[in-house]
Amino acid sequence: MKAPDFCLKGIDEEGRESEICLEELRGRWVVLYFYPRDNTPGCTTEAKEFTELLPDFEKLGAVVIGVSKDSVESHRKFREKHGLRIILLSDPEAKVIKAYGAWGKKFRGEGTIRSTFIIDPEGNIVWEKRNVRARGHAAKVLEVLRELVEK
Repeated sequence: MKAPDFCLKGIDEEGRESEICLEELRGRWVVLYFYPRDNTPGCTTEAKEFTELLPDFEKLGAVVIGVSKDSVESHRKFREKHGLRIILLSDPEAKVIKAYGAWGKKFRGEGTIRSTFIIDPEGNIVWEKRNVRARGHAAKVLEVLRELVEK
């Protein structure tokens, strides 16, 4: 399945504010994950684990991108507070979150469902997981990516 295209503003790997478009990442593997909110326990755990494993993802030719409804400024503070090095993008109207089916019913109404997608270098979704548990998730995604790259 073709991954829905998007362009979103956020904070890049260098900590600079920029616009990232999926189309510009063609030729690379993309780990795209959606999370509910900056600085919450689960979201912080997930972002820190992806950051910790970032060198391993990069060795496989992958870029890691986290997306939430939080503002670019919130992402900047989140990144600085926790020493994050992954790309964080802002989707305040949840357009991209909804396009990927990562929006739905939650305990208290509707919101972002913690979900992860692996997009191949041709722009196809080759793996997806919804309702993930934050702790240990990045390592599982890395394992799946290794298997996909080795095919």
